[in-house]
Amino acid sequence: MDITACGVTLAALMLTVLLLLFSWKARLRHSRLPPGPPALPFLGNTLQIDKRAPDQSLIKMSKKYGSVFTVWLGPRPAVVLCGFETVKEALVTRADNFGARGTVPSISKITNGYGIASSNGRRSLQLRSFAITALRNFGKERPTLEDFIQQEAKCLVDVFRRTKELPFDPTFQLTCATANIMCAVVFGNRFEYTDSKLLTLLDMITENMRVISSPWGQLYDLLPSILDYFPGPHNRLFENAAKIKGFLREMIQSHKEARTAGGPQDFTASFLSKMEEEKGDPRSEFNDENLLLSTFNLFLAGTDTTSSTMRWGILLFLKFPEGMIVIPVLASVLYDSSCWESPETFSPDRFLDEKGRLKEIEAFMPFSAGNRMCIGEKVAQMQLFLFLTALLQSFTLRSPMDPHAIDISPLSSGFSTLHRPYQLYCVPRKSA
Repeated sequence: MDITACGVTLAALMLTVLLLLFSWKARLRHSRLPPGPPALPFLGNTLQIDKRAPDQSLIKMSKKYGSVFTVWLGPRPAVVLCGFETVKEALVTRADNFGARGTVPSISKITNGYGIASSNGRRSLQLRSFAITALRNFGKERPTLEDFIQQEAKCLVDVFRRTKELPFDPTFQLTCATANIMCAVVFGNRFEYTDSKLLTLLDMITENMRVISSPWGQLYDLLPSILDYFPGPHNRLFENAAKIKGFLREMIQSHKEARTAGGPQDFTASFLSKMEEEKGDPRSEFNDENLLLSTFNLFLAGTDTTSSTMRWGILLFLKFPEGMIVIPVLASVLYDSSCWESPETFSPDRFLDEKGRLKEIEAFMPFSAGNRMCIGEKVAQMQLFLFLTALLQSFTLRSPMDPHAIDISPLSSGFSTLHRPYQLYCVPRKSA
């Protein structure tokens, strides 16, 4: 063996020893954490978690290691909470201890800790309290939020009707509809579905959700300090985020210039009023950067989650044409057999009382619970109900393929769940 080969072998051996030593020290430092599945040095448990359905992997682990256990996301430990009672205790009973937002490197690089979704401490308390109040008060006078959604539902039905009963992928139309509701909430206006600015914005949002939820996006969040020096899809994530923020800056500036006393109080107008009210307070969190990143949070969260849920709901209508569904989000709670009878069975009746009315179930928490509960819950619920109701009242939805052959498993699941593309055709109801 020549000197070069010996050097390479020695370097590889030293690197392996260093990685093992690093892994051993990390586990020793966190030795008081709850037990969990065995982890590989440096990689942790990442190979044991299905990238398409990480929630199902964690639920499966909980059956062996209990409702509280530790997994290693690369070199970082994370404590996993599963089941209704455990999640409720953390998010509701002990909300003050579990109310902080964990760091996601890709999101932190984009927001730098500003905005509603990724802030903590005093900033988070101020912004969340304001946002909840602003969304609750939005549209108390005409037009109300329901008026906006009803009008957008008519536009959506019209677009579906123009498909002339031919198969089509509804992703674009549903995303446009939910994006327009967020435009109404944040800026008080809407875009035509053919508007070039809207199309560019939605393309960037869609690409970012695809990247951040992909295995590459998850790898970046494990090794940000290394991948920052390499090319890859993560760079598109940050480029798109910069362009989206540029679009929002333009919208905010136009809002500032067009503001009038007593004008419509959408989210941006309310935030600008709060900025003016507290401009002399050095501790105030109502500033341009928090306004920009809060609108950024609302747009991305409000557009992708609601449109994705509607796509999922329609896909289930196609697969189970005679049924309804309420979409599970906190899967470990919604699959908890101690709270639900046959949790994996499609059974909409479980949500209805003996008179056929929707009943409240404590273990149903699709918008999370406690201090970090989704601030857009009411907006999302109203959109889901009004959009889907408008479509079902106007059309019979059919699938070009056998319902039994429909695959409802996601393409990937990470920061967001990416559902498989599909086609449907809309048969107008005679009364529509």
